[in-house]
Amino acid sequence: MKKVWLLVAGLVIALAAVGLTGCNSDGVTYTELPSNLEISLDSQQEGIWVGGTGEVSAVPDIAMLSLGIEAQEASVSEAQSRANEAMSAVMDALTGNGIAEKDIRTQYFNIQKVTNWDKDREEQIVIGYRVTNMVTAKIKEMEKVGAIIDAAVTAGGDLTRVDNISFSIDDPSVYYEEARKQAIADARTKAEQIAELTGINLGKPTYVSESSQGISPIYRQDYYLESGASPSAVTPISPGEMEIILNVQLAYAILD
Repeated sequence: MKKVWLLVAGLVIALAAVGLTGCNSDGVTYTELPSNLEISLDSQQEGIWVGGTGEVSAVPDIAMLSLGIEAQEASVSEAQSRANEAMSAVMDALTGNGIAEKDIRTQYFNIQKVTNWDKDREEQIVIGYRVTNMVTAKIKEMEKVGAIIDAAVTAGGDLTRVDNISFSIDDPSVYYEEARKQAIADARTKAEQIAELTGINLGKPTYVSESSQGISPIYRQDYYLESGASPSAVTPISPGEMEIILNVQLAYAILD
């Protein structure tokens, strides 16, 4: 008997739920609440949604040079003394070629044991100590990059280590502004074309979103070979070009 009553109660609840839910003539589903409020369950985006892209090429105006000194000797004091002497000479070469002290930053400093496997003793033995001191220098005079590298290498001698060189743009805001104009215009053109092809009237933007892919290098053939320049005593460095890419997403209203 209890099972029969439970079944009847379940049917009554199900029929009540069906009675509270319905669809209007547009096919949008609504749920009627006890307060007589209606909530739309249709999450479809309205309007015309388009994306636009702006791309601007720019010549780098700063170089980030990572270089330093690596010295190895039998004792820590000897290795550190040689490294300090060579590093002082490198720093003088950098500042002597127009790099401000505030644009030189210590990147890495390390003192490490150097070991070797002794077969007779069957163990690792210390054979010396290695001191590494690396800095990053910001070079603003692009035409002097090669000469600065040569001066630093000459000053540090055989202890000099050049780790990396990269290029960037000190103030890219003006290039982002141009890329943004291009991206907005690109999106607008797409929206107008869609409106024309579908026979609708395009309204004002109701949503705008922007994203940037950052600044990336454009890889081309070697500048010196391409331009036919003769070999130079100065280390040849070509910064090439950087590409700034900016994307936008816009939603346009549809007018009646």
